[in-house]
Amino acid sequence: MRDADVDLWMGHYTSPMKDVVQHLRWILLASDDRVEESIKWSTPTFSYRGDIASFYPQGSMAAVLVFHRAGLLPTTFPGLEPAPRDGRVMRIISIAEAEDRRDTIEDIVHAWIDWRDGAGSSVRLEMADAGVTPRG
Repeated sequence: MRDADVDLWMGHYTSPMKDVVQHLRWILLASDDRVEESIKWSTPTFSYRGDIASFYPQGSMAAVLVFHRAGLLPTTFPGLEPAPRDGRVMRIISIAEAEDRRDTIEDIVHAWIDWRDGAGSSVRLEMADAGVTPRG
């Protein structure tokens, strides 16, 4: 679900990767109607029964998407780098690459939702555990 605060944030975002970040935002929101967005940790964050992913806004050479706790999912996904606290990071340098990785992004979102509705429903996600800051 689109959020006016994220629209405002995007309006002020001046990174050279702005178009890529915006495109990734649309991919995440279109992946499932249950995905919500908000501003958390001063950046757009996507959630469903816990935080799925956030942008690392300082990236100027790539759009950096941090998948919080993706390491807990029962499936692994191509193109993800390890990050602290069971997180995973995806770096994308163009809209074309975002489109090439659309299926993987959607698969991650669907796996997160399935996990949170099933085996992951009993996992308590702490606020401190979700804040992953990748290097880059």
